[in-house]
Amino acid sequence: MKSKSLRLGVNIDHVATVRQARGGQQPDLLKAAHAAIKGGADILTVHLREDRRHIQDTDVYMLRESIDTPLNLELAATSEMVNIACSLEPWACCLVPERRAEVTTEGGLDVIGLAKQLKPVVEALQDKSIEVSVFLDPDNRQIKVAQELGISTIELHTGNYSLQTSQASISQSLNQLTESANFANQLGMHVHAGHGLNYENVFAVASIEIVEELNIGHSIIAAALFEGLENAVSRMRKKLSAARE
Repeated sequence: MKSKSLRLGVNIDHVATVRQARGGQQPDLLKAAHAAIKGGADILTVHLREDRRHIQDTDVYMLRESIDTPLNLELAATSEMVNIACSLEPWACCLVPERRAEVTTEGGLDVIGLAKQLKPVVEALQDKSIEVSVFLDPDNRQIKVAQELGISTIELHTGNYSLQTSQASISQSLNQLTESANFANQLGMHVHAGHGLNYENVFAVASIEIVEELNIGHSIIAAALFEGLENAVSRMRKKLSAARE
């Protein structure tokens, strides 16, 4: 189930982070969404956190109603968030771990420990024809349990890979990602990846042909401060395309 093409999901959470720092409506999240799409985003990704530190409920409904580009909603597996997702009916939902003290998501979801809790969540979302994925560390045991829960897609957490500095540790982390991608592929699952990816480190991950989608946010929004969001997305789009040539 190798994929020659590679979808780019652009996470626009940090546009809302800037807005929430002062309140009001600036920067405009919908304008950011349109700029990302114009730059080449295949998917828009937002994380509606329980503490509402950036994306708000009104944002996700506005995006769902105003754009045709597929919306990927990241959320914790809580009844509140699942009810919102079932009402919203986005194209996809990615179940992620969430702690209020963290600055950003720090690791993959423990589907082994949470299997009993996750099963009705997955079923509720799938009943609404929402594509369900789980954000996982490159751990084959976690991937296997996800598959047993009826989840067809995983998003591999690339955070550890993105933090490595020596060539040896970079290669080791990349090998782990590749091996887990292959394992999921053998189980008939779709493979996405994301977290901490930037213009310098994305090429190697994008070169894993089994990976069908990358979700990238912070590095694109940071680059947008200097070159504009449309240009920043377009430059990342070109990096992904080059990796598949």
